[in-house]
Amino acid sequence: MKWSQAINDYKNFLLLERGLSKNSIENYTRDIKKLITYLDKNEMPISPTVISKKELKDFIYETSKSIQPRSQARLISGLKSFFNFLIFENYRENNPLDLIEAPKIGRKLPDTISTQEIDLIISQIDLSHPQGERNRTMLELLYSCGLRVSELINLQLSDLFFKEGFIRVIGKGNKQRFIPINTSTIKYINTYINEVRVHISTQKDFEDTLFLNRRGKKLSRNMVFMIIKDLVHKAGIDKKVSPHTFRHSFASHLLENGADLLSIQQMLGHESITTTEIYVHVDRKYLRNVMENYHPRK
Repeated sequence: MKWSQAINDYKNFLLLERGLSKNSIENYTRDIKKLITYLDKNEMPISPTVISKKELKDFIYETSKSIQPRSQARLISGLKSFFNFLIFENYRENNPLDLIEAPKIGRKLPDTISTQEIDLIISQIDLSHPQGERNRTMLELLYSCGLRVSELINLQLSDLFFKEGFIRVIGKGNKQRFIPINTSTIKYINTYINEVRVHISTQKDFEDTLFLNRRGKKLSRNMVFMIIKDLVHKAGIDKKVSPHTFRHSFASHLLENGADLLSIQQMLGHESITTTEIYVHVDRKYLRNVMENYHPRK
């Protein structure tokens, strides 16, 4: 079995069986391609069905010299998933990575910013600029609904249910969820749609896309990153702030103000509550409040 066939079959499996997005599939297969490059470089014509623990250990050791423990753990996890797929499809009988342990890494606490810093960043937007209203609306939406950047740029006009007070979001694995949206963010979106977007010449296939670039097409993830980076610099904030920082801040601020973890989990689209629990460690006041409010011996 050739590597190219194995990767194509794996991609189809991730798409059809797991329902993953294009970005997720690319992330899953990136490390397999690194392995193929390593084998070619070292003139090791070994197929995916017979490659052994030794070759994989050598590859991981070589690759780990230039990556952090967290990336190494992701590499091992991704390769394990690939070889489990080969077992599932009866191409192999065992997983050569079963006895290879990933490095122990602590859970990284998410970076957050305060409401004052969010207001300061948004205040740097030049609303006289043609894209100013759009940029303000995007940042307000990132923070008020806790969206991932991919969810933001893929949001459609048909996903807006303002009468009901919700927006529909297609998250990881093409999973759909509805998120409440506040009246002030609805106002920003309507202003953008009625006063800015209406004047943009929309390109074919992007008629329903909410946020458009100057050419009438969907914004790229990188463009959103660059917009935020520029605003953070103008605001004089000496922190690494990305679109995901707004999502983390959304969850942390909800928790600080008394929201329960289950509701935050549903709004963020986390498959497991364990993922959401990381925000408890960001705000230790939450634990103190739980103890004071619910323990019988207050």
